[in-house]
Amino acid sequence: MRTTLALDEDVLDRARALAARMRTPFRRVVNEALRAGLKSVAAPTPPRKYRTPARALGLKPGRNLDNISELLAQVEGEEFR
Repeated sequence: MRTTLALDEDVLDRARALAARMRTPFRRVVNEALRAGLKSVAAPTPPRKYRTPARALGLKPGRNLDNISELLAQVEGEEFR
């Protein structure tokens, strides 16, 4: 089948150079390159796993977890008691 394509100069140069180096027809190089490119476009890359690193938060100096009511009063203020 014949189709006219408008190739950028750099793509054309690379395809011609590859065809000469491989000693294969230009048409074959272009077809193989298109097949490889279309295959990679059709199969999207799998998403990367996202990881959140754990951090030691600790308490500010003067805060104590032994009495939650007192801790809430310190953090939120006395009016929230």
